[in-house]
Amino acid sequence: MAIAQPERGGLLPEHTTPSRGSLATTACMETLQVGYLHAVAAAAGCSLSQPFPDNGIDWHVSHSAPGHTVDDEVTIKVQLKATYQIAPGPPGRSFSFTLDNDHLAKLARTPVSVHKILVVMIVPRSRDQWLRAGHDRLDLRHCCYWTNLAGHPITGRQRTTVRIPTARIFDDRALCEIMTRVGTGGKP
Repeated sequence: MAIAQPERGGLLPEHTTPSRGSLATTACMETLQVGYLHAVAAAAGCSLSQPFPDNGIDWHVSHSAPGHTVDDEVTIKVQLKATYQIAPGPPGRSFSFTLDNDHLAKLARTPVSVHKILVVMIVPRSRDQWLRAGHDRLDLRHCCYWTNLAGHPITGRQRTTVRIPTARIFDDRALCEIMTRVGTGGKP
C-alpha cells in the first residue's frame, strides 16, 4: 500500500500559479512589511503596539533589558515604507528613497523624547517571489533597511530624497543594538 505524500508547495501542483486575491499590490506590500517587523521584533524580544490613530508613525517598539540605564523599558517609533522600484541588493553604500516633506518633517524633528526610525523594505516586483517556504524555513524576500532621519533637511518643494545606508539591514540583531543605544541614553 502506498502512502500519499503532499506535493511540494502545498495543495497546488508546483507548475500552477495560484490565483491571488485582488487586493492592491501596495496594500499587500504594507502587510508584508508588517509581517517582517513582527518577525524581527519577536526574535529581538520586543513588544509592538500600533498607535491609533497613527498620526504618521506606524508602530511603537518597546524593549526591556537589564542594561538599560534611562528606564527599565525603552521605546522607539517606527515608520514603515516599501518599494519594488529599487532592485534587491542595491549596490553601493546607500540607495535613494523619496518621502513627502510633511512625513520627513515628522521623522526629522529634533530634539525628541522618543526616537524615530524609518524602515524601508525592498520587495520583488512580482508577488510570486515574495515568499519561499520549506520544511525548515520561511524565506521572506527581500530585505529591510533602517535609518534615523533626525535633523535631516527638507530640500524639495513637496518631496525630498533621502539616502538609506545599505549596511543598516533591519533584523533582530540591529533592533537589539538600536534599543541598547537608546536604553543607555543614546540615539538609534
